[in-house]
Amino acid sequence: MSKFVPYKNEADVLHIGGLTIENRLDRITISGDIDLTADQAGLADAHALHRLLVDVVAKLEAQQLPAKLPPPANTTVANPFE
Repeated sequence: MSKFVPYKNEADVLHIGGLTIENRLDRITISGDIDLTADQAGLADAHALHRLLVDVVAKLEAQQLPAKLPPPANTTVANPFE
């Protein structure tokens, strides 16, 4: 299994519990939900989530960041069914 490197590409997806973590060049998208249960499975998920967030913070701290990213560009495409 390859390592999830934050902000490296537009392709990597990681699953932790019920969370889906999508890699992008300018953002990490986290969706879903997770129960960090008081058992070995919950501990494993908590460790995985912690490792991910440590990597994200380290990557962000190593860069010169703008105050805020501009909103993504919206594009309109022709309806192929008309």
